[in-house]
Amino acid sequence: MKMMIFFIVGLIVHVVFFLSIFDIYFTSPLVHGMTPQHVPLAPPAKRLVLFVADGLRADSLFKPDDNGTGRAPYLRSVIEESGTWGVSHTRVPTESRPGHVALIAGFYEDVSAVAKGWKENPVEFDSVFNESRHTWCWGSPDILPMFAKGATGDHVYTYTYPPEREDFASTDASRLDTWVFDEVKDFLNVAKSNETLLNMLHEEQNMFFLHLLGIDTNGHAHRPMSKEYLENIGLVDSGVAEFVSVMDDFYGHDGKTAYIFTSDHGMTNWGSHGAGHPSETLTPLVAWGAGVQTAQREGSHKYDDNYLKEWGLETSMRVDVNQADIAPLMSSLIGVPFPVNSVGVLPLNYLNNSQHFKAESIYANAIQILEQFRVKMAQKKETTISFLFTPYQPLTDSKQMDFMRNARNLIQKGQSDEAIRYCEDLIVQAMEGLSYYHTYDRLFLGSSVVLGFIGWTSYVVLFILKTHASLRKPPTNMHMVTERSLGQMFLCIGLLVALFLMVQSSPWTYYIYCLLPVPVWFSVMREFETLASLVRSVPSLPLSKCFGYFLLVTFGIELLVVSFFYRAMLTLGLVVLALWPMVSGLYTKAKFRSLSWMLSCLFLAVFPLLPVVGREPDVNYVICAGVLTLFNSSSYLWSSWRCSPLIRRDRQLFICQMMQVVLCAYILTSTHSSLQLKQGLPLFNQLVSWLTLVSSFLIPLLSSTRLFHRLLSILMSLVCVYLLLSTGYEALFPPVLSWLMFAWINIEQETMNTQGSSNRTELSSTDFAENIDITKIRQLRLDDIQRSYFFVFFIIIAFFGCGNIASINSFDPASVYCFLTVFNPFIMGGLLMWKVLIPFVIVMCTFESIQVSTQLSSRSLFLVVLVISDLMALHFFFLVKDHGSWLDIGTSISHYVIVMSMTIFLMLLSVMTHILTSKRILIGRKRKMHFR
Repeated sequence: MKMMIFFIVGLIVHVVFFLSIFDIYFTSPLVHGMTPQHVPLAPPAKRLVLFVADGLRADSLFKPDDNGTGRAPYLRSVIEESGTWGVSHTRVPTESRPGHVALIAGFYEDVSAVAKGWKENPVEFDSVFNESRHTWCWGSPDILPMFAKGATGDHVYTYTYPPEREDFASTDASRLDTWVFDEVKDFLNVAKSNETLLNMLHEEQNMFFLHLLGIDTNGHAHRPMSKEYLENIGLVDSGVAEFVSVMDDFYGHDGKTAYIFTSDHGMTNWGSHGAGHPSETLTPLVAWGAGVQTAQREGSHKYDDNYLKEWGLETSMRVDVNQADIAPLMSSLIGVPFPVNSVGVLPLNYLNNSQHFKAESIYANAIQILEQFRVKMAQKKETTISFLFTPYQPLTDSKQMDFMRNARNLIQKGQSDEAIRYCEDLIVQAMEGLSYYHTYDRLFLGSSVVLGFIGWTSYVVLFILKTHASLRKPPTNMHMVTERSLGQMFLCIGLLVALFLMVQSSPWTYYIYCLLPVPVWFSVMREFETLASLVRSVPSLPLSKCFGYFLLVTFGIELLVVSFFYRAMLTLGLVVLALWPMVSGLYTKAKFRSLSWMLSCLFLAVFPLLPVVGREPDVNYVICAGVLTLFNSSSYLWSSWRCSPLIRRDRQLFICQMMQVVLCAYILTSTHSSLQLKQGLPLFNQLVSWLTLVSSFLIPLLSSTRLFHRLLSILMSLVCVYLLLSTGYEALFPPVLSWLMFAWINIEQETMNTQGSSNRTELSSTDFAENIDITKIRQLRLDDIQRSYFFVFFIIIAFFGCGNIASINSFDPASVYCFLTVFNPFIMGGLLMWKVLIPFVIVMCTFESIQVSTQLSSRSLFLVVLVISDLMALHFFFLVKDHGSWLDIGTSISHYVIVMSMTIFLMLLSVMTHILTSKRILIGRKRKMHFR
């Protein structure tokens, strides 16, 4: 019961530590209560058309083909003759929703949108669509609804195709774009006979949004260098040219329509996006029409890259922008207020207007960002005790007034150029001030979390020492008095902290992060006697051995931390582990098992050296993985049959599972062949895939609870699913990992034999479901630290060995084609997550087996593992810095999240793997179970 309470408390503490990183680094940047700002001059355009070619890379549009001709002749002519162009720089994550939010709302969305699948609005925000008089949208059902739901009133109208059309196995994904262009033309034709709609269309400050998803879908399905992707660009180009002609005819060539063509994100050569590779962050921007600067000749190149020459545009002036800058550009062109949450800076080089108009526009832009700064400062001032509040010195209240007054005076005096520079300086200061107040509590919260983290780790270490180092002593009266005094002292500390937070009107999450260290450190201080006993026993300890283990564990943890940044370090670690039998002397006593361990380590060491991304699908690897699984299974069955013959039921079950491996390898090859022929996903293949996934959780429960029999059944069930989710060499990873795991079990048993354990049992006769003789359960020893470290190392190998989550964009959508081809982020994400966890479960089950075979209680090694993983997480928490690029900060944060997720999964899966290994569905009789 005490251990169960410890487990629950530990789970809660780790969930809090896990969530804390999001409250500290990923809080929403949005504030509300600002006054909308607009330019007090007549706008140059009455309406604006926004084309967003989803997933279009800048080089794919601008770079001529092999014949020297442009892939988009109409847009090329606009660049060279009538418009302004450049590169729009996006931010991580390069996904559709945050990209569109940056384009249309002018700010970079926080990570909470991931949990919504990029569909719903996690927070309310303003947008150009919301500020417009009317907006008509055509395109994907995944993108358009969020702007309609976020708008005030009902002036945003959306027209979407059914979600089923977003099929990666479609014979022609470009039909998504054809649908958009056809629908818009039909809409304008209907408007000619609908007086109400016609009047609405002829009002000012209208917007048209065409979301073109075909390029992105073809890129995922066929790669950006494919004929389908490049031909889709040509189709979009001709569709844009035709639509511009239709619009001009509809409005009588009044010259009051502005056009902007861009993309939400790019795409890697291997057909994915989400990270910060230039192919993902560099997107095209082309603007033309009313109020837009016409084509200018480039006098001197101000960009260091070689893109202008590569794209054949050396003579055309290039104007790069940040993606969020496009929102204020659209607002300025049609004369609507800037979105109140926008952090975009108006790119004046895109405007074809007077300097006075540009000065008024950039002034409104500066005041709009300054309004956010003011609200942010007021909010922080209200929730901070006055004498503790530290304002942002470059923009105090008086300096804000001086900035505004001076900028307005310069505009009134006609000194527009000076006013523009002055306003640009004000924008820079306001942006830095926004960041200052957005991160104002970061140090305070981070310190509280670190304090709690150190306290928890200290408590677990003391708990291990107290439970397993014979340091437990009966409480004395003096101890009871001291504990009561400690309780009163920490209660007072907790009340003071709560009062401090209450005075500051802090959010409820602050109470959790700041109060958690109080009971944790109280628990640590209660174990003072344990620490004192440890100090007194130091002279009797083997200090050299303890110090050696300390150095090895420290080096090992550093190796694991570095491996998160450099996967090749895992190869180095495996090579070192391969030498373990030689160093420990096991090789001379168990040559075959030692040789198996060394070979499996060396074979597994190859995987971290292989490329994570950029691979072409190759089903031949999957077939090889199926053959290797069958070979491993047959070998273990033959070797175990020699020791203890299988009963008929188990033999039939293993034969069925081996046939299932063959079937899954066939299903995968058949599916990929069908998709290559553009025949879609066969229904039979889809049904078999889903049945295999469901049955993989149940079939192992039908097998014998003998150690190797149960592990083999689990392995084959998991490998079947993994084969269906594989596209290349990663299919070989579970069989090779399983080989090493079986070798680990055998060599740990051999270690027990060499240590002369009197209670050892043969592996062939070990049964997970047998009652445990408590008298045979041993205490922790120093060499158990090595077992715990091996486990953590293998867990990291399971995560990063074949690049499962080494990069945010390492996932290939083709991995889930056996299950579904229609875009569904939650189902696809769930399948890919299970693919990540399959090697994880294999290692967990092996660890459960080692605890059984080495006669150690389940909690003992787990507590040591908990300490190692917590030390790694704390290491990553300290690596997160406020300075540096957002990608660098995000990398350290993602590593912290991975380690914390791993720890939480360890705690949850420890129960799951116990069920998988020790439970069995029996017919006709019951078997006595015992949870260790």
